[in-house]
Amino acid sequence: MTSVAVAAEGLTKRFGDFVAVDGIDFTVAAGEIVGFLGPNGAGKSTTIRMLCGLLRPSAGRGLVAGIDVAADPEAVRQHIGYMSQKFSLYNDLTVIENLRFFGGIYQVPRASLPERLAFAISMAGLEGREERLVSTLAGGWKQRLALGCAILHRPPILFLDEPTSGVDPQSRRRFWDLIHSLAADGVAVLVSTHYMDEAEYCDRVALINRGKLIDMASPAEFKRTNLGGELFLVECRPLGAAIARLQDTPHLLDVAAFGNSLHVLVEDSAYDSESLTALLRQGGVEVSLAHTIAPSVEDVFVRMIGRTGGPH
Repeated sequence: MTSVAVAAEGLTKRFGDFVAVDGIDFTVAAGEIVGFLGPNGAGKSTTIRMLCGLLRPSAGRGLVAGIDVAADPEAVRQHIGYMSQKFSLYNDLTVIENLRFFGGIYQVPRASLPERLAFAISMAGLEGREERLVSTLAGGWKQRLALGCAILHRPPILFLDEPTSGVDPQSRRRFWDLIHSLAADGVAVLVSTHYMDEAEYCDRVALINRGKLIDMASPAEFKRTNLGGELFLVECRPLGAAIARLQDTPHLLDVAAFGNSLHVLVEDSAYDSESLTALLRQGGVEVSLAHTIAPSVEDVFVRMIGRTGGPH
């Protein structure tokens, strides 16, 4: 039976009259990667900070490694690694000085420290750069170094708050390779992200909006059950005229530009490729391609946030 690493039970956080997190329930198993999705202000970071013992819940309960986050936040912090959405290392220290500093913070045993330092440097791909000032590193190197610092003490649970923000795509992919290697070793990972493609790398995604947990499922199940219509890819021009034409169309649920094409969501069976093409051409739009497609996480995310009222 898979052990539960993290559990939220009616977890709530209020700031005065404002409810930032509103009675959410979920679990994260050992070795599982769970992605938190949601617009700015949805409650993702507040939830993570409560589970890390950095904020006290207003109601409900959070359990991390079986420890109540409100009753013993210091014990919780001994079992977790945490990366904030802002780079948190010391720019005026070298790579190795940062690692040694965090080794002391996390009370890594002296006998184990050389091996853990070597592991972190190797994992981050920073061999030969140990004496470089962190301020001289590119963003991707910094994020991998921050991850190395967060796992020096071998925590069984890892919280990552928008860890790849501002990092180039290649560095983001390598960062996710590291996350998957940690999960394969049994580390539970809860990661918030604004990059919809990153949700595909998770075992499950949790959509949070206005402080509420809207849905939690595997990426495939999330896409299959939440779109509520049929999605078409339409390559046409001009896009502005096409959007204007479609917005007055019966049975349209949503239309959005994706590069030089449109994603058009309609009620099930309301249109086929031919009828949708004819409709646009009647409005003077030149259509080169129209066909149904499988939705992306981004398609579903935009649709669900629209249905639930947008952020606070």
